[in-house]
Amino acid sequence: MLLEALSSAILGLALAWAAAHRLPHRLPARSLVLPTGVAGALFGAFITHTALGFGNLFLILIGAAALSAASLSLLVRPAGRLHRHSATA
Repeated sequence: MLLEALSSAILGLALAWAAAHRLPHRLPARSLVLPTGVAGALFGAFITHTALGFGNLFLILIGAAALSAASLSLLVRPAGRLHRHSATA
């Protein structure tokens, strides 16, 4: 179980780092992105481990990666900013 948690945390950190490196203009500060990726991966590993049981490390890591990616996708901001002009300006 410790190997699953450690592997999931490293996987979540790697996914979060890759997202922060690839999309810095669409994500908030790295101090929020990195812990979100790790927390999502750990929660995904917990859910997958609960559903499948012990001994399925590959499947648990897939579940961890999926929930980590889903958590990180919630932080992504829209690409274009809406510029509204004030009627009084």
